[in-house]
Amino acid sequence: MFDTADWQAREALHQDRADALSLERRERAAGGRTHPVDDFLFTYYPFRPGLLRRWHPGSGARLRGAAGAERAGWKWYRTEGDDVLVDDAAFRDRNARSIRFIVTLLDKTAARPANFSCFGLHEWAMVYRQDEHRHVAPLRLGQGDTDDVVDAHNISCSHFDAFRFFTPAALTHNALQPTRENQPRLEQPGCLHAGMDVYKWVIKLGPLIPGELLLDSFELARDIRRLDMQASPYDLSEWGYAPVAIETPAGKAEYVRRQRDLAERSNALRARAVTAVGSLPPEVPRV
Repeated sequence: MFDTADWQAREALHQDRADALSLERRERAAGGRTHPVDDFLFTYYPFRPGLLRRWHPGSGARLRGAAGAERAGWKWYRTEGDDVLVDDAAFRDRNARSIRFIVTLLDKTAARPANFSCFGLHEWAMVYRQDEHRHVAPLRLGQGDTDDVVDAHNISCSHFDAFRFFTPAALTHNALQPTRENQPRLEQPGCLHAGMDVYKWVIKLGPLIPGELLLDSFELARDIRRLDMQASPYDLSEWGYAPVAIETPAGKAEYVRRQRDLAERSNALRARAVTAVGSLPPEVPRV
């Protein structure tokens, strides 16, 4: 139960924090400008800044005196007298299979050993032996030397949504062959993309996830994205990002140090999400 003053204060704090996190993106969008690093969370993931502002109190919550508030008309909420409740039963019934998949994926990912020897080479494999690239920023080492870095390393990318952007010539360089089907078996907490995806998963869990966890997940995804691109082959000095030169021993050491911290943060958020959901809905038979 949240008293009126309590939930209103929490909602206001959440909205202020969300607005601060999305401010630069909204300003760029209004001015027709883009950013090769920080826009990613709003373009790759199809979630508008407005979703960040939507504070949910979490599974089973009851908001006293909220019947006259806007959220009384939100999907997955219901009113009882003057109060508004998260309609857990309706959300869980409608999304049972998705909830089970997400929670199982988060739980199993956190339980696996982390791989700290990938060094972010997935981004290098995305430009390997290819003249046209996904980002407008130039290659820091040029095409030839970038290709040489890929050739000199063993790539061990475990994340399908990174692997699917490898150039055709780079596909056979990877020790694994991730697919959508084997994703639940390959995800591991050292993977930067799996850590970014925690944000995607908590969004999909909707009103079961407290707003604080949503914004913590977004902040983690932002920090991961920045390391991901600093360690990439792109020269991002124009945007104020110094490279993490993973082609050198010092760069590898910096990458792994930061990767370990991000893996710990991502596992902590996975645990919070699993706890927030609580008991899983019964498995839905496929027809």
